[in-house]
Amino acid sequence: MRKLQKQIISDLKVSPEIDPKVEYRRSVDFVKAYLSKHTFLRSVVLGISGGQDSTLAGYICQAAVNELNEERKDTTYEFIAVRLPYGEQADEEDCIDALQFIQPSRTIRVNIKEAVDASEKAIIESIGSISDFIKGNTKARERMKVQYDLAAALQGVVVGTDHAAEAVTGFYTKYGDGAADIVPLYRLNKRQGRAILKMLGCPEHLYLKTPTADLESDKPQLPDEVALGVTYEAIDDYLEGREVSEQDAETIENWYIKTRHKREDPIDVFADWWK
Repeated sequence: MRKLQKQIISDLKVSPEIDPKVEYRRSVDFVKAYLSKHTFLRSVVLGISGGQDSTLAGYICQAAVNELNEERKDTTYEFIAVRLPYGEQADEEDCIDALQFIQPSRTIRVNIKEAVDASEKAIIESIGSISDFIKGNTKARERMKVQYDLAAALQGVVVGTDHAAEAVTGFYTKYGDGAADIVPLYRLNKRQGRAILKMLGCPEHLYLKTPTADLESDKPQLPDEVALGVTYEAIDDYLEGREVSEQDAETIENWYIKTRHKREDPIDVFADWWK
């Protein structure tokens, strides 16, 4: 095994094999424990995109809420599934199917288009045009801002969908979908998340769906694997300690090194990793 590969696996806490039932229970219990410890909390907030990661995280959160309410014989807790389209979402049907599978306590829909466009307009008036890529990151940050607004108003905790295959490449927006209070999928790769959803009886098209951040209007539904230059199959193999091609290994490791700032706290005068 490559030296950096071994270090990455250790840092991201990835297991080469999992028992889907065990890891599902581990995540549900984690959410339950967090809510029980922080007694001021009443809700769990998560944006639902219709993809694998938010579908799994949402199901886990709803299960945790249901179990806590049943154990306490009341309705103290609720899971709030947040729909955050920019105008109309191309894969809206997948979002509807994901919500049907999760059965959230409550669903809230907030269209971010007006806020994102207003932000873009203000920046353009100051410095001129910005790229569609930059605007895509604005969408991700606006979505997270809305989730924090809802959490603040509803005594909630914001859930993130970060997992090992995403963390190793830094394939998320800093302070956007990379921002959250708790991350119940941390340690899992894409393959392992699919295995858990399959075990839970999730509709197949949701966990076999081509992963896409879908942030750029001029490149709608751009597959993650195209943007990354490496497949999730190779990323998962790498994270499980398997042998991958030299090109795939170098691509993954280059992403890991280049995006380290996303996995670190803000840099202070004592930090030296960046030098």
